[in-house]
Amino acid sequence: MLWINKIFALSILLMVVSCSEEESAELVLPSNLAVNIEISADIDGLVDFKATALNANYFSFYLEDGESLHQEESLDGNLSYTYLNTGRYLVKVRAHATASQFIEWVDSITLDRAAGSSARGIPTTGYTTPLSYDNYSLVWNDEFDGKQLNTDYWNFELGTGEWGWGNNELQYYLRENVSVRDGYLSITAKEQQVANSAYTSSRITTQTKKFFKYGRVDIRAAMPAGKGIWPALWMLGESHASIGWPKCGEIDIMEMVGGNGVGLGDNKVHGTAHWDANGQYASSGNSYILSQGKLADEFHVYSIIWDSQLIEWYIDDVKYNSLSITGSDMSEFQEEFFFLFNVAVGGNWPGSPDQTTSFPQSMHVDYLRVFQKL
Repeated sequence: MLWINKIFALSILLMVVSCSEEESAELVLPSNLAVNIEISADIDGLVDFKATALNANYFSFYLEDGESLHQEESLDGNLSYTYLNTGRYLVKVRAHATASQFIEWVDSITLDRAAGSSARGIPTTGYTTPLSYDNYSLVWNDEFDGKQLNTDYWNFELGTGEWGWGNNELQYYLRENVSVRDGYLSITAKEQQVANSAYTSSRITTQTKKFFKYGRVDIRAAMPAGKGIWPALWMLGESHASIGWPKCGEIDIMEMVGGNGVGLGDNKVHGTAHWDANGQYASSGNSYILSQGKLADEFHVYSIIWDSQLIEWYIDDVKYNSLSITGSDMSEFQEEFFFLFNVAVGGNWPGSPDQTTSFPQSMHVDYLRVFQKL
């Protein structure tokens, strides 16, 4: 019996060796590796890489950035990366058949920094607010100090939603259009074909993770700009998943509808509430226009102060809208709400981008802070 077992084990070993040799013989290395590099003219430091190769199962990128080395894998060969500083940097890209079987492309890129902005094209000036207020307690905040979005707080909403997220929007939401770096959250809209969409962007929420009733909310952010660009910092009732919209209620802390048409403007912030008034959709809002410049030029702080009687909207501590919520048909606003941040492209309100719209466009968020009364 022992001899039979040895013969059986030997035969299995020979079969494994034979299969391994057969698989090795059939392995085809990738070929024709090419890498296209696009350095953004609008956002300092942003670089898009597009690698293509025949017979590649995946790609790996090795990007020198100062004294560090950024490493990342991509199934489709697409990668966006934002460099911190000017300089000349080594770029290495591998097209893989397996982890150890690959071909390699090596080159370098040179980056320049635009005057008056950070290395990432983020404004360096603007309004700010404190970490404490009299008679309030800070109950939750995200200062975006990590290296990636904190998924203990945030969810990604992906794809096109139903009917363009209900507004005939044109973008396809992806995870990779979000970055967290140097204390800022950035959501970037790109002119990029995915499925049937000509644009990509991102949409994140705190649904089921962070939700609140009443308090003061401060969000320090710098906006994108351009016709058809629609950034928003807003809230929905935590009951949204069970009862839908508008019954759950909606509080738009800020929206900017890019362009220069009637009701539009890169210099104009909108603050609005939406709700179900005894079976009928209802909304109320107002807007504020900067005395000069665009919302993209520097940081502004978008705030609401919300209690059982009233919701008030502010930009840089200037109140521009107020809504009484004591009516019996406004009970939505006596419940808990979660946050949503997104940059839409196109849709019913802003219309489509045109020849004046440049891409990519980014919304940068410095912090989100929630205070509640003591």
